[in-house]
Amino acid sequence: MYSFDIFTDSSANLPPALAEQYGITMIPYTCILNGAERLAFEPEMPFEKTAKRFYAEMRDGAEFKTSLIPKETFKSAIAPTLAAGRDALIVTITASLSGTAAQAICARDELAAEYPDRKILVVDSANASLGEGLLVLNAAKLREAGGDVEACAEWIEDNRYLLNSQVTVDDLKYLHRSGRVSGLVAFAGNLLGLKPMLRADGSSPAKLVVYGKQKGRKKSLSEIVRAFEENVADPSSQTIAIAHADCEADALALKAAVEARGAKDVIVEYYDLCTGSHVGPGTLALFFFGKNRQAEEAGEKRRFFGKWRAPAKN
Repeated sequence: MYSFDIFTDSSANLPPALAEQYGITMIPYTCILNGAERLAFEPEMPFEKTAKRFYAEMRDGAEFKTSLIPKETFKSAIAPTLAAGRDALIVTITASLSGTAAQAICARDELAAEYPDRKILVVDSANASLGEGLLVLNAAKLREAGGDVEACAEWIEDNRYLLNSQVTVDDLKYLHRSGRVSGLVAFAGNLLGLKPMLRADGSSPAKLVVYGKQKGRKKSLSEIVRAFEENVADPSSQTIAIAHADCEADALALKAAVEARGAKDVIVEYYDLCTGSHVGPGTLALFFFGKNRQAEEAGEKRRFFGKWRAPAKN
């Protein structure tokens, strides 16, 4: 039995079997498709089945919305841990993409008044999807090695801006709906076959930004591989992750490409429905530890890997 439990929102995108193996609780978002509420993650249902249905409905033109996780949901998930005498670590999606982080803080404050002897720590991951998930997974591995709740929270804070993401989308209309590109840019981009390249930046709170574009799908996938080669830190020593919004063939091709460049442990999973709903079907994303995003934000040109380190093993 651990001295503390780890909670994260379902944007963390971890394969359910892996979350169960490492004792990670994923709290689901709620999606609204064509006016009907639906959990974005249901532990009792294979996520592949949930995601395939969701992205098929998006392709068919379903109207969708997502909502933050309210403090009451956090409280009901975490209170049993505190009542049992254990502490809690809560890791959330970057605050720039959702108000979920603020809700987790509200839940923490209210629970702290009820359980004054317990430690309740909330960490903004500065990431989304499997970028968030890899941080949570590594924190869970550190817990396995004996790290306490403060050490695991500190590890995430030290390494969150060393977690790199490379994302490409297949259809600009979803970025237009989420307000990231104008209608004119989306129309022109789709007409010309332009594929935007996105990544989490080094600002606080971290944002998902468009940093470039490629002509066609093949070139956008090549750009992801190029960025991986240029920025990854010791790929054989870390778990690397790929998320795809129902484009499994491209995801497996990307997996082979990063394995050819030194990766030994690669997770491939369907894109979580919370962030996936804003980028749309056909989106492909790669997540790995490497360059310091904050150093890049400050205008430093040198490659800099900061303090990234894999959690100690037993």
